[in-house]
Order: sequence, then structure tokens, then C-alpha cells
Amino acid sequence: MKHTVETVTGPIEADQLGKTLIHEHFVFGYPGFHGDDSLGGFDEQDALETGITIALQLMSFGVDTVVDPTPNECGRNPELLKEISERTGIQIVCATGFYYEGEGATPYFKFRQGLGTAEEEIYEMFKKEITEGIRNTGIKPGIIKLASSKGVITEYERMFFKAAARVQREEGTVILTHTQEGTMGPEQVELLMELGCDPKKIVIGHMCGNTDTDYHLKVLEKGAFIAFDRFGIQGMVGAPNDDERIKTLLKLVSYGYTDQIMLSHDTVNHWMGRPLILPEVIQEKMKNWHPAHLFENIIPELRKQGMPEENIQTMLEINPSKLFFHQEAKINS
Repeated sequence: MKHTVETVTGPIEADQLGKTLIHEHFVFGYPGFHGDDSLGGFDEQDALETGITIALQLMSFGVDTVVDPTPNECGRNPELLKEISERTGIQIVCATGFYYEGEGATPYFKFRQGLGTAEEEIYEMFKKEITEGIRNTGIKPGIIKLASSKGVITEYERMFFKAAARVQREEGTVILTHTQEGTMGPEQVELLMELGCDPKKIVIGHMCGNTDTDYHLKVLEKGAFIAFDRFGIQGMVGAPNDDERIKTLLKLVSYGYTDQIMLSHDTVNHWMGRPLILPEVIQEKMKNWHPAHLFENIIPELRKQGMPEENIQTMLEINPSKLFFHQEAKINS
């Protein structure tokens, strides 16, 4: 049984992760940004400089590791992440995976789905990247990123879930998910467990998009981790306000589930394509969507409302280490 985590600069022991943000994007681009390159091309130097600045800022708050689950078709750039890591010392875990049907790049695998080859090819893609590295970089992903649509896991998305489950059974790789607008968290973990996945190596993402504690308990009772990973996102993508997130988080902690919760923002530090320009009303609501928000605003508020320091440490340090440390024996499939 191995207890290492693949970072963009190589494997480390799981207990060396330290303080970890479970879901942030150094760069991200919605598929199609390449076609706007006359006015919205990718400025790699700006992305590097921004990434270094953000990494140093996070390290000033004691952050040791960032998990960057950018999907393959949304501008994933392992070489850039490696340079940011080498220039700053921050540890970065990258992903293999594809985005949900509504906002991902679907034509390639949809075409191959029609030929009947897509699911096996997705498995081969995940397996090759995890065991050999991405392209010819030698950089290995530490997680598989999966995603589902609002209110449904489509047949297209199920191909990726099935392939990822097969790889996890063989390699023990952590699966981290995207849920859309506070839906499908319970269905995701149920599907993955039906496919033979270990719930202790699953993080259901964006669970803070839903303030119904029963929704959360349906996932937590299965033994999976959940991520309150969109602090600062308000007024967009159906997201609740941060005060509602905090109330829900405190309830779950009071129920005894601190050891299955992780924290983050889902920030995008550099948009591929044209810069993101939000309407003024949305800008005001989103003013705290930045990588320091947890440390400057949310954690102080949690302390103010009586959350013990050990609970904060559990969510930021102990739980990420447990996620990557725990591994069942491989299952031949």
C-alpha cells in the first residue's frame, strides 16, 4: 500500500501535504477560448507571474499545498504549474479529467461514443496519465476530476465516471468531483460506490452550493468527503451567500462530521481567453472571490462563532492527508 501523493514536481508522502486548499485553479479556460485568440489569446507570462504572486500570498497564510482540478479540456497546464511550484515552493496537485457536458468540450468523445469506443479510450487516457504522466512531461496527476450537470448525470458524463472508477479500483487514485448548482452530490457518490469506488478516496465538490443539511448527510453517511469549496462565489451559478454556507457548515460540524469536510474557494487566478468582466452588481457580490478570503474573512468568522481551532486544522490539514493516505488493496478488474 502506498501513501504518497503525486504533485507536479513529483511524489510526496501524504503527511507532507500540510495546510491544503482542495479546489483552486491557477489557470482555467472554457472550451472555445482558442477560437478567440485574435483578441483573447493565452498570455503565459502573465499567468506565470499571477500564479507566483498567488502562491506566495497563500504561503503567507501557511498554505503548503493547492489541489488544482482543472479538467484536461479547460486549459490544464501541468508545465506552468510545475514552474509555479519550483519558483515558490508551494506544492501543487494537478488532475486528469473532463468537465460536465454543458460546459465541457464534448464533440470528441461524443463522436467516439457513437463508434462504441469512448469509454475504453477514456479509461486508457486516465490510466496512461496517472501511471506514466501527462503527454511527454512526466508530470503525473494526483486526482481524477469528474463532473455532472444540474439535476442529472448524463450518459456522456457516466462514461467518465465508469472509467474513473475502474482506474481507482486498480490504482487507488483520489476522485474529486464538480457538482452543478447544488445538485447530484448524493447521486455521484452512490454511482461511484456502485462502480466499486472507495468512499474514503472521494471528494464531492461544491457541496456548499446547497444549504439543505439532509442533502449533505446523504453523502457524509456514505463515508465520502465533501468540499465547502466556493467561498466568495455569490450571486452566480445558483450559489448561496457565504453566511448561509457558514450556517450549514457549523451545523454539519455540530453533527460530528468535521473529519469529512474540506475547504477552498474554486478561484480562477488567470482566465484563458479574454479577461472576465462582470457587471457591477455581480462584481460587488463577488468581491471576496479571491484565494485569501478563507483566511481573511471566513476562518475568523468561524472562530467568532465558536469553532474550535482543532476543527479548522482538521478541515485544512488532517482531512487532505487522510484522503490521500488511505488506500485499499488494488482490485483486479
